[in-house]
Amino acid sequence: MTLVEVAREAGVSPSTVSRILNGSAKVASDKRARVEAAIHKLEFAPNAQAQALAGGRSFSVGVLTQNLSSPFYGETLAGIERGLVGTPYHLLAVSGHWDAEQEREALNLLLRRRVDALIVLGGVIEDAALNRAAERLPLVVVGRSLDSLAERCLMTDNQAGMRQVVEHLAALGHRRIAYIGGPEEQHDAFERREGFETGMRDAGLTVVPELMLRGDYTEVSGEQAAATLLEGGHAFTALCCANDQMAFGARLTLYRRGVRVPEDLSLTGFDDLFAAKYTTPPLTTVRQSVSELGEQAAEAVLQLLASKTPSLPIHLPQLVVRESTGPVRAASPPGGA
Repeated sequence: MTLVEVAREAGVSPSTVSRILNGSAKVASDKRARVEAAIHKLEFAPNAQAQALAGGRSFSVGVLTQNLSSPFYGETLAGIERGLVGTPYHLLAVSGHWDAEQEREALNLLLRRRVDALIVLGGVIEDAALNRAAERLPLVVVGRSLDSLAERCLMTDNQAGMRQVVEHLAALGHRRIAYIGGPEEQHDAFERREGFETGMRDAGLTVVPELMLRGDYTEVSGEQAAATLLEGGHAFTALCCANDQMAFGARLTLYRRGVRVPEDLSLTGFDDLFAAKYTTPPLTTVRQSVSELGEQAAEAVLQLLASKTPSLPIHLPQLVVRESTGPVRAASPPGGA
């Protein structure tokens, strides 16, 4: 089926059909009605690539993510996809792997693909590169703050979320709390550590340097850090992880070492990934509605594409209490000499 056949069926010129499909000019309502009826009758599907070339658009939203295999970014991308449902746009995602050079290459690839807009998920690429991209096309940043693009940044109050965790553990009687943080070059990891330390001070608790370790937000790093803490000779009754994935890894180490959760040790995460409610026991964590962040990023980019100003409020995360935390019970806390 071709555009010419639609035009013949509707009794109009092919150029009229083209203008209606591309929305490039006003067409009389009777002609529009005839063309739409012909399209429906003939089951005509316009060539998206041809439309894009004609209109100077690709109908794609580029997403600079970090790791396509990560549950966090997977849920975020799923949210972006949902936010684009019902529009002519689809997403095109490329990973930067938290490496500035790879992120620059990924960004340039998306620009060469002539995406109509960009969504950037975190990353360590220099602000100047994002500022230059924002001068060329609509851009929204998730989980990262840029002073020059503050109105296009979708942020979570990570400090508030982590303070809620410490308040919860302190209320359960925990005084010696270990912490596994993320890589500090990442904005959210820095904020979560700040929130943990502030929460400890506010609760009148001491931050023990030997109980402060750093992972890389992966399950493996949580597994390894938990082993290091257990072997370190410093007792603790709760373990606070800066994301769910590290908490999943830490839980495996605790299981293999015979440390019961929460009877011997309370365990917490951050993000409330889909799997958090299905761990054994279900994980107490901080919900920042990862998929919702993706949906809001998509909605913001669509508003920018329509020459509107998006509203991007700071997300206030909420503590989700499940069975991985409980009162202090162990007479001999894990990690002691």
